[in-house]
Amino acid sequence: MSPSGVEPTVEVHLTPAELRQALHDDVRRGLLAPTGEKRLPPVWFYDDVGSELFEAITELPEYYPTRAERLLLTSHADDIAGRAKAATLVELGAGTCDKSRILLDALCRAGCLETYVPLDVSQATLCQAAAELGGEYPGLAVRAVVGDFHRHLDRLPTGGPTLVAFLGGTIGNLLPDQRRRFLFDLGCRQEAGDSLLLGTDLVKDASRLVAAYDDATGVTAAFNRNVLAVLNRELGADFDLDGFAHVARWDAEQRWIEMRLRALGSQRACLSALDTEVAFEDGEELLTEISAKFTREQVESELWEAGFVVGGMWDRPGGDFLLTLASPYC
Repeated sequence: MSPSGVEPTVEVHLTPAELRQALHDDVRRGLLAPTGEKRLPPVWFYDDVGSELFEAITELPEYYPTRAERLLLTSHADDIAGRAKAATLVELGAGTCDKSRILLDALCRAGCLETYVPLDVSQATLCQAAAELGGEYPGLAVRAVVGDFHRHLDRLPTGGPTLVAFLGGTIGNLLPDQRRRFLFDLGCRQEAGDSLLLGTDLVKDASRLVAAYDDATGVTAAFNRNVLAVLNRELGADFDLDGFAHVARWDAEQRWIEMRLRALGSQRACLSALDTEVAFEDGEELLTEISAKFTREQVESELWEAGFVVGGMWDRPGGDFLLTLASPYC
């Protein structure tokens, strides 16, 4: 029993076997694609090493998004809590629930919070975070959910007005059609009185954007290549990490950063778990992440098309990052 007297719970809707199958499916679909179309979703970056590397990235001088979002949250959490009046806080992709504490504190000060629901794919991370939060917030019901926000929105517990937080600019990792589908599905799940807090990175000078994804010390390059180490470990593959160069490119037309791995010479890797082989031509690239950047008008428009009306927007001079509070217009 936690010191609060309320035992945290963890509901598992995504098992290790399902995660393994998802990796197999993504690799078959993405790495066996024709030349010029190879890709992997960024979820596979985040093994233990990848998570540590990403934490290091957030502290780099070039990487502004995490600091900018945290500053906005710290400055405006009480305003957000007062508008949302949420009895339940849901965080999608919660990880260690670090940023959640800023919102939890504000909602506790507002006197409305009863339940916190962090969702993430990592059961170990959620179990540890849930146990810690159970001791830090007396009386708060922590109901963690191991799942995928693309598939398990309908499994999220609710109760009273619910605030769903989708932070970190993670929505920028989704292609436009995926964003529309996700926001529409979320809007269908929400009721009158519920709200969404969305964190989005903003369009800015291209050189600053590229630097944030290609730092001078090479931490982001190591993070990008680590996805090959994940495949080596999980699929019995034999990728040569030094045989691929890290590439970060700004696509002005699409308004997103692309992270890629470019083959340095012809490369061939055996994936024993899939009983298959993957070949890369010299210079061929593997797309590992997109990170879309937005304008205020675009965020408002995409939310409106998905069934949300914006109730508040917060950024800072210079326009590094944007927090948007929206509610379903049901």
